[in-house]
Amino acid sequence: MALALARLVRSLAGIIALVIVVAIVLFLVGANPSNAVVRDVHDAGAWLVGPFKNLFSIHKAKLAMVVNWGLAALVYLLVGHFIASLLVRMTPRRRALAA
Repeated sequence: MALALARLVRSLAGIIALVIVVAIVLFLVGANPSNAVVRDVHDAGAWLVGPFKNLFSIHKAKLAMVVNWGLAALVYLLVGHFIASLLVRMTPRRRALAA
């Protein structure tokens, strides 16, 4: 059960980081913000990045977004993998049968 939970945590962290990175890329390439898909991805990314909003004050908007949102994606990945590794360590190991 803990292994399945660890996989779920690791997958969720990866999906969250992917949404944030896609939002960054869409912003950098100048995707149309009035498009529903672009707007939804950006809104989801903005919500996920909430605690990291304006962590670093950089005057260039694109650089500020890459730094702040990129840091958020990295933190989500690292914390997700850390939690998953703790869950894996909690699982009891099977003992090798003596032959």
